[in-house]
Amino acid sequence: MEKLEYEVGDIVRLKKQHPCGSSEWEILRVGVDFRLKCTGCGHQIMIARKLVEKNTKEIRKKA
Repeated sequence: MEKLEYEVGDIVRLKKQHPCGSSEWEILRVGVDFRLKCTGCGHQIMIARKLVEKNTKEIRKKA
């Protein structure tokens, strides 16, 4: 599997949905941990890079 490149501003689609119904997250911070913002409700979370890499279905690059 190829190594995915994550950048601030990209939209990632994860395997599991957020309780609001959205499965897309905007990347706000990249590092050992990611800060993600739900595109549905705006909720922000900190999550380990390993979990994001494991659960990413697709990445949409910022325009």
